[in-house]
Amino acid sequence: MAIEIKQKVKLEQQLVVTPQLQQAIKLLQLSRLELSNLIQTELLENPVLESIEEQETEEKEIEEESEGEKHEEAKMEDKGHEHIVDEIGDKDGSLKEPVDFDWETYIGVYNAPDYDVTREPIDEIQTYENVSKQGETLQDHLLWQLRLIDIPPDEREIATEIIGNINDDGYLTVGVEDIASKFGVNIEKVEKALKIVQEFDPTGVAARDLQECLVLQAKQLGHDSAILIRLIREYLTEIERHDYETISKKLELPLERVKELVHVISNMDPKPGRPYGGETPSYIIPDVYVQKVGDDYDVVLNEDGMPKLRISNFYRRAMMKGSSASEETKNYIQDRLRSALWLIKSIHQRQRTLYKVAKSIVKFQKDFFDKGISYLKPLVLRNVAEDIGMHESTVSRVTTNKYMHTPRGIFELKYFFNTGLQQLEGGGIASEAVKLKIKKLIETEDPKSPLSDQKIAEILKEQKVDIARRTVAKYREMLNIPSSSRRRRVS
Repeated sequence: MAIEIKQKVKLEQQLVVTPQLQQAIKLLQLSRLELSNLIQTELLENPVLESIEEQETEEKEIEEESEGEKHEEAKMEDKGHEHIVDEIGDKDGSLKEPVDFDWETYIGVYNAPDYDVTREPIDEIQTYENVSKQGETLQDHLLWQLRLIDIPPDEREIATEIIGNINDDGYLTVGVEDIASKFGVNIEKVEKALKIVQEFDPTGVAARDLQECLVLQAKQLGHDSAILIRLIREYLTEIERHDYETISKKLELPLERVKELVHVISNMDPKPGRPYGGETPSYIIPDVYVQKVGDDYDVVLNEDGMPKLRISNFYRRAMMKGSSASEETKNYIQDRLRSALWLIKSIHQRQRTLYKVAKSIVKFQKDFFDKGISYLKPLVLRNVAEDIGMHESTVSRVTTNKYMHTPRGIFELKYFFNTGLQQLEGGGIASEAVKLKIKKLIETEDPKSPLSDQKIAEILKEQKVDIARRTVAKYREMLNIPSSSRRRRVS
């Protein structure tokens, strides 16, 4: 069969994702802070865009300037003595502060330790209320202790590297072999520097695992340290299972003595780095507010701090007929105008979609808002998508990194979407509600005889929840609750 080239015409429909559509899709999944930053960037890059607040401020300043000029002209007609009295005090001699005097800046500058009356005045000073306090990190605390000791420069450099690889819990996250390879030294030299760091406060820092961390703390306890170290190194698994009788037989110690030693170990800190501040906490600003009005709930979008955009009147006039602007300038403005209009349209579309999704969630989960988490219903993206007439992917994007402020607290929109389990009497119950039931059962159990996963499943079936033992185990692990053998407490 001969190979030949042919031309043919084919008609088909395709969905082309234009840059404008890509931008609209991107805006849907942005968080409130990311959207605000994007708007600020567009305001800087696109001269056609302006915020309404900025425009109103500029117009107000122009009006104030014109009124101020008129006021100054009227004041110039007064006599000099009356002018001085108006600025400094009343005619009876009582003093008053000068007009428009910034006392806050004056006090801040005047009370400064190095204040000099001959110095040029400071235009702007940061107030103490706006200064954020940065807590001391674990690395800062360890480096401070390192500077207080006298060791050779090469050991100090290795110790600094070790401190830099300690996580917020206080554990060393790299092997001594890697550090030795990086500095081209033998492992013994790194181990020597590591022992120096491990003597620092907090006790147990720079350990490579939990066992080493507890051993470092046991060494500081005095006369019982030898037996405690042996317990930690040889019987940590038995301690975790509360198998004290086995330890008592192997060590030939009274059971009460073993319990006393285990009590000492249980009071050690498995994460010695926790008391030291890490990163500055980030606070959640909700995208949606849900407020109860009578028997119903009202949904309001959070617009605080979000710039309201519009097209600049200056560039509108430049596009009008008869304008003196060149054709090249008009083409540039036209291009920027299309970009600005599409951004404004995309933001409005995002806000409308977010409002519809939030309204639909409130409708489906009204029992949750009325009665609490136990009444949270199973809900999937398809339910909301069909309710508001949109695609599931759109609902998924608009619920990403968005938060809702409700009378019961702040929740991520994704929180309201969860799978459910069948109830024996029909209907469904949300997985979050089942987790809450499991958590409450474990909190009220007898520590000497904790509930097994099978027993919890049987109790839930008595409460009309059809659940398997393995599902109980899965939910328990998601709640970070250990198994019944690890929860057992022997008095």
